[in-house]
Amino acid sequence: MVRARRFCDCDPSEKALYSAFLMLVGIGYLMALTYLYTGFQGLDGKPGLSVDDIAENYYGNRSGTRLEAALRGPMSPFIDIEKKRVIISWLQSGASKKSFEENIYPIIEENCFQCHGGASAPNFVGVDLSNFDAVNKLADVDTGVSLHSLMRVSHIHLFGIGLVLLAVGMIFRRVEMREWLKTSLILLPFISIFIDILAWFVTKWDPVFAYSIVITGGLLGASLSAQILISLYQIWFFRRQRNT
Repeated sequence: MVRARRFCDCDPSEKALYSAFLMLVGIGYLMALTYLYTGFQGLDGKPGLSVDDIAENYYGNRSGTRLEAALRGPMSPFIDIEKKRVIISWLQSGASKKSFEENIYPIIEENCFQCHGGASAPNFVGVDLSNFDAVNKLADVDTGVSLHSLMRVSHIHLFGIGLVLLAVGMIFRRVEMREWLKTSLILLPFISIFIDILAWFVTKWDPVFAYSIVITGGLLGASLSAQILISLYQIWFFRRQRNT
């Protein structure tokens, strides 16, 4: 029977190619974790990242508005506490147009227009707070990220991460270990990312499923990291006789 090709059969240029790709994927994964932390942490009004932050992103804060959730979460560092209280009080008292023009608009203009002052804003990020009608759209109950956004992000993740896992798996298949363990490590991240993305949609229905996102995300990270680290070790440090 023909023996499968192993890392010891690769020339230095091939080893360098595999190593460069694996390290790039590893760095990209760390950047993705950093992005997730900075984007999700504080959504529940408390410092740090927790399951409640993840649940609030997908399920929303049904006891408050979307604008209030943003002020208590990711936008909190950009406005001082007293001004934030004024806006939240306005939202909780009915969000009247008269009060907006007298009390709220000056605060938003001073603190938010750099990024949220409409399409002409220097750093416009897509959320318009330049007038009452635009702000009023964010004064309804926060139901989390929309289904349309979930569909858009999920298909990008399935295609993109799927291709990355395929490439890493094609390299990892050259490692020398028990076949059942190798197969398990190759399949686990595919299963994890599928369940993880499915859990996004289910969490919009019930926030308790946010735990599934945490668990499957951890399995994805652990199995991908194992493939990268084991491959790099065997590429450069693992030695075995070629005739074994």
